[in-house]
Amino acid sequence: MAFSASLSSPLGFHTHHPNPPAFSPKAPPKLTTPTTTIRPTTTTFAIPPLSSATAPTLDGTTLAVIGGSSVAALAAVLSLTDPERRRRIQAEEVGGDDKEVVREYFNNSGFQRWKKIYGETDDVNRVQKDIRLGHSKTVENAITMLTDDGSLRGVTVCDAGCGTGSLSIPLAKEGAIVTATDISAAMVAEAQKQAEEQLLAGKDDLSQAPVMPKFEVKDLESLDGKYHTVVCLDVLIHYPQSKADGMIAHLASLAENRLILSFAPKTFYYDILKRIGELFPGPSKATRAYLHSEADVERALQKVGWKINKRGLITTQFYFAKLVEAVPA
Repeated sequence: MAFSASLSSPLGFHTHHPNPPAFSPKAPPKLTTPTTTIRPTTTTFAIPPLSSATAPTLDGTTLAVIGGSSVAALAAVLSLTDPERRRRIQAEEVGGDDKEVVREYFNNSGFQRWKKIYGETDDVNRVQKDIRLGHSKTVENAITMLTDDGSLRGVTVCDAGCGTGSLSIPLAKEGAIVTATDISAAMVAEAQKQAEEQLLAGKDDLSQAPVMPKFEVKDLESLDGKYHTVVCLDVLIHYPQSKADGMIAHLASLAENRLILSFAPKTFYYDILKRIGELFPGPSKATRAYLHSEADVERALQKVGWKINKRGLITTQFYFAKLVEAVPA
């Protein structure tokens, strides 16, 4: 998932070329764009909780409404909180580290929550519906990045952290040969089910059907092989920068031509919003959320001989993510 906060700004991509082509999705998402326009200068924010803890629980949709001018003053209060203590408790409960917390969450309560968000059910609150829209925009623009250079037919793609298949299935429809992995067995099973329903159902002649993605239960560290393109959307949020550098290097080692990443951007402002969210944990938001500066991600890529070719920012009211395409330097 990508970090969520109430921020909205236009989506725009640019490349290193002097006159970059504008990004325009080939087909709009099957979602309704929020009717309320929130300008970048908006000073009112509603921040859903991002982590669990042994503290009173508040409803994520009505968590906090804070004047933008109060953000600086809140920094002093936030310095008194102890999210690391709560995180240590999480890890102790599952008998492991960050990775085990993530695995446990997305195989249980997190699976149910994100299956609804990534799906089409109406049984979601307004925050979840907005995050669904944001994630859909990220997937949509990743596909645009991938198809800008031509057809995907026969192109090998690794979808690292595939979730319920929201990217893998459209890629298969485009003719790509997809290997899709996730740390959660529950997510992989759901992705397999969705792929069979969308790619094979009702087709008498399976030779005319798209090639089914190969779904596997694997964490990022366990990925191997070589692919034309590696894509990793909304996964780096589970890795601190110290580990994210290694993950980015590992993903780049698997890619021959392109690496597409999305991550929750780290700025002073977004970091304060995240800390506010940690003050009001909820039981369904049970993983740590790590933000990453674009400069840190770019440095990690440069260390292994890659450079960012395209970049963009996707935001809705409760979702924001940076999306970058990197190529060998």
